[in-house]
Amino acid sequence: MHTFPVTLPGATASTLMWADPDEVEPAAQQQLRTISALPWVHGLRVMPDVHLGMGATVGSVIAMRDAVSPAAVGVDIGCGMTAVRTSLTAADLPDDLGPLRASVEGVLPVGWAAHDGSAPILDRDQGLATRVSTLFERFGDLRAPGIAERQGRARAQCGSLGSGNHFWELCEGDDGRVWLMLHSGSRNIGKELAERHIATAKTLEHNLGLPDRDLAVFLAATEEMSAYLHDLYWAQEYALLNREVMMASTREVVVQHFPHATFDTPVRCHHNYVSAECYDGVDVIVTRKGAIRAGRGDLGLIPGSMGTGSYVVRGLGNEASFNSASHGAGRRMSRNAAKRRFTVEDLVEQTAGVECRKDAGVLDEIPGAYKDLESVIAAQTTGPSPLVEVVARLTTLLCVKG
Repeated sequence: MHTFPVTLPGATASTLMWADPDEVEPAAQQQLRTISALPWVHGLRVMPDVHLGMGATVGSVIAMRDAVSPAAVGVDIGCGMTAVRTSLTAADLPDDLGPLRASVEGVLPVGWAAHDGSAPILDRDQGLATRVSTLFERFGDLRAPGIAERQGRARAQCGSLGSGNHFWELCEGDDGRVWLMLHSGSRNIGKELAERHIATAKTLEHNLGLPDRDLAVFLAATEEMSAYLHDLYWAQEYALLNREVMMASTREVVVQHFPHATFDTPVRCHHNYVSAECYDGVDVIVTRKGAIRAGRGDLGLIPGSMGTGSYVVRGLGNEASFNSASHGAGRRMSRNAAKRRFTVEDLVEQTAGVECRKDAGVLDEIPGAYKDLESVIAAQTTGPSPLVEVVARLTTLLCVKG
């Protein structure tokens, strides 16, 4: 049993892990070593949900001096979580949650789907509509090449869930109160912005000799970096508003089913994003890819998978981790491997008691494809260098997926 953090053998820059290196797949370990060898890296921190990613490792927190790597953020810019505790208790819920799931699915486009023009909730929530309109007034200022024609689709997808590991859930807290929780990001517009800027970065002369061109960086005080950060911050705002629109839409659904329901202040967190911070007296640009900020007092959300529940946590401000924590349980096998290994019958068994899809279309999201959530939480709440403390344990009752 390791006492965390541990150092990654063979790393160049300071690399601390809240994960057992022996349990991290060799390809992910090598990816981390490659990142640590980049000349701009001040330090690298690795969360317990770590696994191989595109370009940069999921579950990595990278502090760079005067540079930023778009792949260290990922293509789903601003992906994150929102959760809100309701006044409802589990005793208020019917035995059959199927009708509630159908109602939620009726207002949340999933997969490739989008709204017809814009989310209907914007016709009824003027404050939210104004925020969305203000954001899209700046769409024409985006600097990625060829992006202007995507405006209509981006507006239509604002308030849509997407697919993969994105979800909307109804959960029961350990105090019996019911929570609403969702996970989504910047949809296709974030992906396209990221891909266009990554393509630009790969053409820059200072990146030509990198061992992995996917880790191409922009340098401070350059037009290319200014353009990337401008578009990234727009996409982070879009991702947050996407979740706000979805949460407002589904709160309406809940009130339709439970007219007396009220809602507490939401908990919100990004887990694919960029932030300017300072560690060891050095000003750095921090990218969190599959990691949340866990500064002292910061509330965060760490989900598991379909059927395994989630945690609400509070950051402890551990500077050794660059004030970070995991963004979830993390995959332990690829989507294709999960489809080969598991059957729909396995999915039915592993999601017993949860109102959700139980078909081949979501087999790659089966709980068995993910790491054990309790072990991931233990790695960052125990020992001499904890990252967070638990605020609430949430049990999944209903899950909507694309």
